[in-house]
Amino acid sequence: MATENLIQEAKGFYKLSWLQRVGFGSGDLAQNLIYQTVSMYLLFFYTDIYGLDAGAAATMFLVVRLVDVLWDPLVGAFVDKHNPTLGKYRAYLVLGGIPLTALAILCFWNGFAPSLIYAYITYVGMSMLYTLINVPYGALNSSLTRDTNEITILTSVRMFMANCGGLAVSAGIPILVAIIAGAKDLPFEMALFMGLGSLPSFIFMPLVPAIKRKVGKKNMFFIFLSVAILGMAMLYCITKFLDMQQNMTLIYIAQFIKSTGVIVATGYMWALIPEVISYGEFTTGKRISGIVNALTGIFFKAGMALGGVVPGYVLYYTGYKAAAEEASTLPTDSSAWFYTMLIYALIGLALLIFCFSQCKERVVMDASETENVKVSDLWVEFVRNRPLRIIALFFITAFAMMSVGNAAGAYYMNDLQAQTPLAQEGILWLVCVIPAILLIIAMFIISKYELSDEKIDEINKAIEARSNKE
Repeated sequence: MATENLIQEAKGFYKLSWLQRVGFGSGDLAQNLIYQTVSMYLLFFYTDIYGLDAGAAATMFLVVRLVDVLWDPLVGAFVDKHNPTLGKYRAYLVLGGIPLTALAILCFWNGFAPSLIYAYITYVGMSMLYTLINVPYGALNSSLTRDTNEITILTSVRMFMANCGGLAVSAGIPILVAIIAGAKDLPFEMALFMGLGSLPSFIFMPLVPAIKRKVGKKNMFFIFLSVAILGMAMLYCITKFLDMQQNMTLIYIAQFIKSTGVIVATGYMWALIPEVISYGEFTTGKRISGIVNALTGIFFKAGMALGGVVPGYVLYYTGYKAAAEEASTLPTDSSAWFYTMLIYALIGLALLIFCFSQCKERVVMDASETENVKVSDLWVEFVRNRPLRIIALFFITAFAMMSVGNAAGAYYMNDLQAQTPLAQEGILWLVCVIPAILLIIAMFIISKYELSDEKIDEINKAIEARSNKE
């Protein structure tokens, strides 16, 4: 058995220890502690505390994402072309993690409020540094092993820990801000509602490998995307036609159903990236993990651009006004927000360093392939890799859906009843209707994905056979 394992490892089919799996997953936990805080609460911070107009904030979110679209391919090509002494991909967890921590904290500093220039500098810089970590981190997945079962486990662990970060942010931020601000009443209802956005991961993500084996990859997407749409429909109807305060239990149930579908479907989609990397290697002979992860970075940033700009403009055109301090559920004490981000960012940095210590790249390009990497490889790979194009569209719709819903949640639970009927309807569309429409589109897109598990196994065996001949 030991000899067989060594033979398989020599071919790239490595088995990982649980410490390595958890170490890899801690990288996503770290990124979520930092970036989910930005995704969920930065728009609220800008409009209700920093003092920016909702339209100006929406435009800034769009500009930041457009910068990302230009920046991601440069990062992907750079990562694939270079081999830092600390590791081809893992080195950036430390090299980018330190400045990312600093700029994430500065995004929540109120010292220059309401300066739009300061907001642009800190947010653009933070987002560019996040890309410098996220692109090589994504490539780590496919560089640790070729084993499809191992990658499924890795993805499940990664998404489980990512949702730990999501739960810590969604439920923890309102409570911690309130504690630091010295609030008399802690916003437990908001924390529970926001926390339900991540809680189902602890129940369902560990079951993903078994569910996939039982119903198949595509059917798993169809089932859970439908569950998410059902939850959104329930949430809209309960809020629209019943008294919100009298029916919080029903709202929590609807939020749990919605989140269950979203978490499983969007969590497992990351396991598709190593598949399209292997497909690209099979068709071209080059394993350009950084390039593919840069492309997926462009895809999800494009989705976040769409999702990031929509909430601000919907709030602007429906006449949203920041609630008075006494009517706001979330504290508006700027120093409380700053110190909360400080705590989360420093914990995130420590986790990035732990991830660095446990991950080692073993399935990567050789030196000759590395020398020939060009930015244009991104577009060449995009054109010839059909499964990658399907994933591109799926990522765009999925991340647009998540960005819209995440940003809207704070407004839904903070001061919905204090808004005009038109503004209330706008917030409801952001929480329920627009995300549901995007998920219906996502279901159609994923129906076109053609790489089954059996096909991927055949591809990996063909790559192995070709390598043996060489």
